[in-house]
Amino acid sequence: TTVQVELKDSYYNMREQIEPHMYLVHRARAAFHKAGVEAVEVPIRGGTDGARLSYMGLPCPNLSTGGANFHGVMEYIPVHAMEKMVEVLVHLVTESK
Repeated sequence: TTVQVELKDSYYNMREQIEPHMYLVHRARAAFHKAGVEAVEVPIRGGTDGARLSYMGLPCPNLSTGGANFHGVMEYIPVHAMEKMVEVLVHLVTESK
């Protein structure tokens, strides 16, 4: 029996796309801080929208949504967490560079 395997990359590590643009990460950290949210940075696999966009030429660090238990029947986002993320995003887009 012969088996032929074709391997193709589908999930890329976005770090190499983000590192030249670390000001994006610094601005995100500052926005979290101004909203009174402790930014917890956790490496995640590369199958995210942020990774895909980064490899398409739009450096795009992933930000939290405030949710938990993603991709399952117990997925949820508390209203308070959503409100805080809106506050973070407002700081992110309104603060000067």
